[in-house]
Amino acid sequence: MSSDDAWIGDAQPYLAARRHGEKDAWSSEAAARGRKGSQKLLAVEEVEGPSAVRDFLQTPPGELIVVRRRLIMLDGSPIELADSYYPSAVARGTALAAKGKIRGGAITLLASLGFTPEDEPLEDVAPAIATPAQCEALQLQPGTPVLVLTRFTRSTASEPMEVSVMTMTRHLQYRQRKEAS
Repeated sequence: MSSDDAWIGDAQPYLAARRHGEKDAWSSEAAARGRKGSQKLLAVEEVEGPSAVRDFLQTPPGELIVVRRRLIMLDGSPIELADSYYPSAVARGTALAAKGKIRGGAITLLASLGFTPEDEPLEDVAPAIATPAQCEALQLQPGTPVLVLTRFTRSTASEPMEVSVMTMTRHLQYRQRKEAS
């Protein structure tokens, strides 16, 4: 996707459990724009995780966290790397920790386990220069700038349930909602 493509971001579809037979949020979002969204699972592993992820998930150093690494594509071209981290106590023994696609997606599975995401997760967006591995996966030239969006999601019971780190090549626009006072 070129940097001048307008794409209004809305996290809400990514925080809602999918109904049986419903496409994943990314495929649905791309299709609504007449495009084809897909993703490829790159790895599922247990890692110590970055410090910000450990801190949010309240995981002490040395304790492992489950991460699902995906390559997100638009019309067959890579546009994003997405790493989603889950507390091992939640993920172990579930499809979150297994290699393979999760029917209905991770949020649907988490909801079935009693972890319904809050309505307004914290999202942090920062610029970065793509690493050599990111350049290879995203087919970028060395030194290419990327956006890194990190979404910290708690359950409606205030339990930390997921941290997603998305390294993307596309331009984002956000709409803010004003709450009544």
